[in-house]
Amino acid sequence: MKKTILYVALGIFACACQKEKELVLDIKGLEDLGSTAAYEGWIIVDDKPVSTGVFTVGSDGAVNKSFDVDRKDLKDATAFVLTIEPSPDDDPAPSDIHILAGDFGDDDAQLTVDHGSALGTSFSTATGNYILATPTDADNTNETSGVWWLDPNAGPGAGLDLPTLPAGWKYEGWVVVNGTPVSTGTFLSASVADDAAPYSGSTSGPAFPGEDLLMNAPSGLTFPTDLSSQKVVISVEPSPDNSTAPFLLKPLVGNVPSAAATGTLYTMDNNASATNPSGTVTR
Repeated sequence: MKKTILYVALGIFACACQKEKELVLDIKGLEDLGSTAAYEGWIIVDDKPVSTGVFTVGSDGAVNKSFDVDRKDLKDATAFVLTIEPSPDDDPAPSDIHILAGDFGDDDAQLTVDHGSALGTSFSTATGNYILATPTDADNTNETSGVWWLDPNAGPGAGLDLPTLPAGWKYEGWVVVNGTPVSTGTFLSASVADDAAPYSGSTSGPAFPGEDLLMNAPSGLTFPTDLSSQKVVISVEPSPDNSTAPFLLKPLVGNVPSAAATGTLYTMDNNASATNPSGTVTR
C-alpha cells in the first residue's frame, strides 16, 4: 500500500513538472530602466498575449534569463514580444511600448526592432540634416547657439527623413553640450515644430524640430553657448518616458564641425546599427 501511494505521488509530481517548460532569453543592447519601469516578455498564443515574466537589466544592457512557462502555451506560441512596462504595473495587458519581437521557427525566435510587432523599422534609411541658427531672438551675435532640423534650401523644408513610429514611441532631439545632453523637444513629424521650447527666445521658431539655447540653462551649463565641436542626436523615446536622459535608440548622430558656420546645412550619420538591441528567445 505504501509503495502504491508513493508511486501515485511521484506520478502527480511528474505530471505537475511537465506542465511547465523553460523559455530562455538572450538579449544584448538593452538599458537599465531605473526603478519605475521594467521589461516584460510575452508569447502570442491564439493571437493573444501571455506574459512570460518581468525582468530588469544592469548597466551592461544584457539579459540571459530563463522563465517557466506553461508547456502547451509555449508549444502553441507563434511569436515573442518584449515590452517596457511601468513598475509597479497594475495593468495585466501589455503596454504600447514594444521594443523587440520575433516569430518562432522551430524552437527559436530572432528578436529585432524592425519586426511588425515591435517598432516596425530598423531606422537604417533614416537621414538627417541641420543648421545652426537662433531665429527666436533679434541678436545676431549668438547664431551658433541654436540647432534646427530644417533645410533652408528647400523652402525651407524638413531636415529629417524618419520612419513613422507606432503608438508608444516618439522622436526626440538632443544637443550634447560638453557631455551634458539637453533635450530640444519630442515630435512625431519632421515637418512641424516639436513640443517644447524652454530655452528659446520670445519669437516663434520655424515649424520644424529644433531649439535655441539662449536662456534657462540647466545646472552646470551657460546659455547662449557655441555649439561648434558639440554633438546633436535624434533618439527614439518610449512614450510615456520615465527618464530625462536619451533612450538607447539613437538612429542619427551628428558631430558639429569646429568653427561651424551659421545657416550651413550639415549632415548627420546613421547610427542605428550601433544602438539597436537584438537577441534570441528559445523554447
